[in-house]
Amino acid sequence: MKCNASKTSEGNTKKSLSCDDECARLERNRKLALALNIDPAAHQDDHVPYSTETLHMFRESPKWSQAQEREFRVFAADEAEKRLRFKPMPSHQRSFLHSLADDFGLDSESMDPEPHRHVAVFKTPRFVVAPMKTLAECVRIRLNAEAAAASAIEEQRRLRSNNEAYNGFLLTHPRFGLTVEEIRSDLSTHLEATPGLAFDISFLPSEEIVIKGKPATSSTNIAPSSIEAAVKVMKSAVASAISSRRLASSCQLCTLDPSLNILRRELDPSGTTDGWSRVAAKAAAPRSAPKQVGVGEKSVYTVLGSRLKEAKRKIEEIEKARADEAVVDDWEEEARKEEEQGADSHRGVDQNTSLDNPPVSNGTNVDGLKVDALSGESS
Repeated sequence: MKCNASKTSEGNTKKSLSCDDECARLERNRKLALALNIDPAAHQDDHVPYSTETLHMFRESPKWSQAQEREFRVFAADEAEKRLRFKPMPSHQRSFLHSLADDFGLDSESMDPEPHRHVAVFKTPRFVVAPMKTLAECVRIRLNAEAAAASAIEEQRRLRSNNEAYNGFLLTHPRFGLTVEEIRSDLSTHLEATPGLAFDISFLPSEEIVIKGKPATSSTNIAPSSIEAAVKVMKSAVASAISSRRLASSCQLCTLDPSLNILRRELDPSGTTDGWSRVAAKAAAPRSAPKQVGVGEKSVYTVLGSRLKEAKRKIEEIEKARADEAVVDDWEEEARKEEEQGADSHRGVDQNTSLDNPPVSNGTNVDGLKVDALSGESS
């Protein structure tokens, strides 16, 4: 049964909806997509409607960029507005506004000299509608795409390196001051044992040494499998020579590309150069026992300990002397007491003197002598 239809009325069968602004916008977008051969379904998934420069500048200052994007969207949604003027700002911020306006399909222009230079945005016939995705969404899409691409490249590299044959040796933790001439001289017997095969010795930025096998001459053609077989046969003898002469801590087979990048290590069966295998390959430095101090020699720890003990004792003495010094509240009373103590001490000295040396009067016999105090003559 048709909507609102009855025996006397046809209902809504002959009625049609009037096209409003939203309907007109959608129809305009449909015609534009058809003219430009654009698939709208593809643009709703991982399509990024912004340029790489816009996304790069957005990632440098996300909060400020999102605020400017809101201004653009409000301006784009208002059909009555034809011009948007921003406040004065530095040149790098104006560059972001120009780039974003171009992505929106708007025209932009910088006006006025510095320091009042600002950006004005205009609507032109080429403007249709603001992008459906925000800048933040497009940044996430781009990061996910980059991560997926990097993962795919790494997987391809891993699979490729697993299938590639060994073509050299990798020396880890080489001896300090080791040179290419010394390595070639010590290993010449083993490296020159295979006819038609030559070896290049190079130092890597990781302080490792690689010995890469190659055809001896440009006219010589050696298959990678033959080089792998040769280095596998040589491996035990080369490792023994390196260990006996202490050239490096370990020697292992590896796969090298023309740029001397390590694609595969013998101790890394997965083909990658990361993970626990790489950590285990680099053994810790051997520990050495502490040097014993001979009889009559002073250990550096003993000397330092005695100096610290002496300094601590001096500090304790100074603190104790400061604590013994009592602070006097009334210095005048303290001075008076000191004067009285001094007077008492002088009085006691005078009394002792009078007792030890009694006064001598005129004409007094002392030890049988008559002394005249005035004349000082005795008889």
